Amino acid sequence: MYTLYYAPGAASFVVHWLLIEAGAPYRLQRVDLQAGEQRSAAYLKLNPNGVVPTLLIDGQPACEAAALLLHLADTFPALALAPAVGSLERARYYQWILHLANTVQPAFRYWFLAAEAAGEANADVAKGKACGRIEAAWQRIDDHLQGNGPYLLGEKPSAADFLLTMLMRWSRNMPHPATQWPQLAALAQRMKARPSFAKLCAAEELTEWT
Repeated sequence: MYTLYYAPGAASFVVHWLLIEAGAPYRLQRVDLQAGEQRSAAYLKLNPNGVVPTLLIDGQPACEAAALLLHLADTFPALALAPAVGSLERARYYQWILHLANTVQPAFRYWFLAAEAAGEANADVAKGKACGRIEAAWQRIDDHLQGNGPYLLGEKPSAADFLLTMLMRWSRNMPHPATQWPQLAALAQRMKARPSFAKLCAAEELTEWT
């Protein structure tokens, strides 16, 4: 039994999604970010960074959404969401997940929390630069999908596509959401058509971008 500490629509979204895909036994423990529960002493013992997700695996906490995504894809090989270890496809799989986690995801922090990240005086500039970085990333990924899709690794989805879909969802209220790029829009539609996506949104009580 897993326990997922989550907040609806936050970075825990993709971990929750893979747990549903896997049919794994789990329970949810909601963390109220608005109330600051992520900074409580009890939660910081589990996750010193004070963020979600945290996943209890055999009662022990593990953190970082991308790391948990990689772990779950390997733990449930029947999902076929991770290429063979040592293969070139595996290297490309790591490349995409790390690009999304290290380049695209941090830019969203500046978009959503510009004043906190850059200071009130620099918030507008930081937000504008973040928007530019995110849109540039969508263009690069869309170009890649144009010649190498329909998924990031080709004909079949991998865990990287789940992470990409979560980040595309985050862009839904931006001036130019990811779905304005045609290949990304098509990938989003395919991923959202998975039965697990509807279960995920229902469980987290999400109604936008469903």
